[in-house]
Amino acid sequence: MSAVEAAAGKAQAMVRDSVKTVIAASMVGTAIEFYDFYAYGTAAANYFPKVFFGDTTNPTVALLASLLTFAIAFIARPLGSLVFGHFGDRMGRKTTLVVSLLTMGIATFLIGCLPTYSQWGIVAVAALCLCRFVQGIGLGGEWSGAALVATENAPEDKRALYGSFPELGAPIGFFLSNGTYFLLETFNDDDAMLAWGWRVPFLLSAVLVIVGLVVRVQMEETPIFRMAQEQKKVVKSPLTEVFKKSWKEVMQATFLVAVTYTLFYTLATWSLAWGTKSVEDGGGNLGFTNREYLLMLMIAVCVFAAFIIISCVNADRFGRRRVITISSVLLVVFAPLFPYLLDSGVVGQRNFAATLLFLCIGFALMGTAFGPIGAFLPELFDANVRYSGSGIGYNLAAIVGAAFVPTIATWLSHHWGVHSVGLYLGVMAVCCLISVITCKETKDVDFTK
Repeated sequence: MSAVEAAAGKAQAMVRDSVKTVIAASMVGTAIEFYDFYAYGTAAANYFPKVFFGDTTNPTVALLASLLTFAIAFIARPLGSLVFGHFGDRMGRKTTLVVSLLTMGIATFLIGCLPTYSQWGIVAVAALCLCRFVQGIGLGGEWSGAALVATENAPEDKRALYGSFPELGAPIGFFLSNGTYFLLETFNDDDAMLAWGWRVPFLLSAVLVIVGLVVRVQMEETPIFRMAQEQKKVVKSPLTEVFKKSWKEVMQATFLVAVTYTLFYTLATWSLAWGTKSVEDGGGNLGFTNREYLLMLMIAVCVFAAFIIISCVNADRFGRRRVITISSVLLVVFAPLFPYLLDSGVVGQRNFAATLLFLCIGFALMGTAFGPIGAFLPELFDANVRYSGSGIGYNLAAIVGAAFVPTIATWLSHHWGVHSVGLYLGVMAVCCLISVITCKETKDVDFTK
């Protein structure tokens, strides 16, 4: 038996006792993190323009200002990936994941406690931005650690399937967040939501964080990291190592993920404002209530979850490159066509069929593109720099693909019409296609290396 085969066998042997806890920790923790993030996205699109920017006479400007605060966390995320990636590759995945979850949980809870602009003025806005920045730091260390916890405990022929568990945290967190807003808006009017209702999802996050911490404290360190420690392969400066030897892979990872961010926040944040607001308020005059649109999003996010699993099964069978290449090509086709489904001049107002078609197709493509990423990105890097490399690439994509998506899409649609948003998505899909073509297939790489 070769040394590689022996190492692989040793890793698989260590998995058996802890894999259930590990899977729960990767999926539940990521769901909580994304719940916090999406709660902010919904509030930024619907409540913060009045709660924190109500002194602005132009509603479109207020919406744009609110969505700019949404971008702050994405700018902070690469910093979070640098910090948490360093300690994750030096000290281990478990401790780092516990700290990242706690960091974002505290910031989210504090957002729910903030005074409004009418109470504190510009200081309230500054406090909101600070909390949002800390949110981004926490999430910057979350995804890559959760992906490693899952994939470093996976059988070699099921890494993409195991990698789907942290990816499934995204639709689960989104569903919980939107479901909370949906219930609140069912039993409260607009005045109550602006007065106190918007705070509830942020405050409830404290309960979810406690659950996530309990699960993560009980989990084991990943077997592959323990092997790296035993073989003294842990490097003192993983960040230096990444940028010295793996800068190309970092760039590839960035553009592989960027389009998924662009698509997701086009679907989940920009389209929510577009579908529920008038032209004067920066929307598309589609005539939906906020609660109606949230319900359609929750239906579509189930499609998202299903296609994450389908794409990961296919990625284990046919390879990561093939699945993501197909999704990129389909996105290039989808981009110029979807605006017709959101154009009130074409489909009219309150066209549930057209909007649901847009959301379901969009989330199906999102799941197909996003699912294999949980395995593909870690596989691009060696074990001793895997947390840093995959985290930096993933979170740089947050700036390139997500940070300003709601703001850019709102500005484009307000000035150039909804079809310009399709062009924007198409450009990002082409960038992803170029990136995946330059990557090598990683399905059969030695993950213990």
